[in-house]
Amino acid sequence: MYSQFRNYVALTKPKIILLLLLTALGGMFLASNGVPEWTLILVVLGGGALGSGGANALNHYMDRDIDEKMVRTRKRPVARGAIRPLNALVFGVALNICAFAILYTYANLLSALLTLGATLFYVFIYTMLLKRFTPQNIVIGGAAGAIPPLVGWAAVTGSLGLPAIYLFAVIFLWTPPHFWALALMLKDDYASASVPMLPVVAGVEKTKRHIFFYTLIVVAATVMFFTTEALSAVYLALAVALGAGFIYYAWQLWKGPGIEKAKPMYLYSLAYLALLFLVIMFDSVLPV
Repeated sequence: MYSQFRNYVALTKPKIILLLLLTALGGMFLASNGVPEWTLILVVLGGGALGSGGANALNHYMDRDIDEKMVRTRKRPVARGAIRPLNALVFGVALNICAFAILYTYANLLSALLTLGATLFYVFIYTMLLKRFTPQNIVIGGAAGAIPPLVGWAAVTGSLGLPAIYLFAVIFLWTPPHFWALALMLKDDYASASVPMLPVVAGVEKTKRHIFFYTLIVVAATVMFFTTEALSAVYLALAVALGAGFIYYAWQLWKGPGIEKAKPMYLYSLAYLALLFLVIMFDSVLPV
């Protein structure tokens, strides 16, 4: 029983959910100009976790043919036969229904629709189409992972504003260099499964160049965010410092031999986004 419980938890990809929830919290803090109501925080975190977990479960269901071919993913519950595909499908749909109901009932309709929209985009646009047919898959598909801060902002305000759009844009632009660093390490795995990730289609050197220039754009977007006056000079200073580190790792990867710097770049990109949103939350509670 416990092992099967763990299999269902694995379907939700909990490590990915944690970062998504942190970005949703960033949107909430920024919209509140301080600490949001704790009950609303619980609603957004709970609904967000269910929606993200449901989307990930549906991804397991849709991608089971690919997962079976890749060393990295062949031990996933559906791919190895620990959970029946139909059960994963029902589980994913049920989680999304619960997420919508919670957010609609205890937050508002906009936050519920945004969460559902993220799932639909991730499953039908990214997983079913983009991932399988174009090397630009993650460039466009990254929009799904950029929606949580919009959900957080909408849950507080009932609408969307320019700062929320900037949060979306930062994650949207961050996703390609982050994921391409991982794809470099898994190039042969993706090739064996016929997934047209950029390193498979365009090669290692072109991918490293793309990573570097996308990183410059991400950092520029975080600096431009300051012009909205939603955040203080404290945010600007810390964002520039974090961005300098991001550019450094991207440069090391681009100019280094092969892909030996891909893992440090990938790990820093994770830390970068988490720290950036913690900075946004910290700045939001500072006295004006």
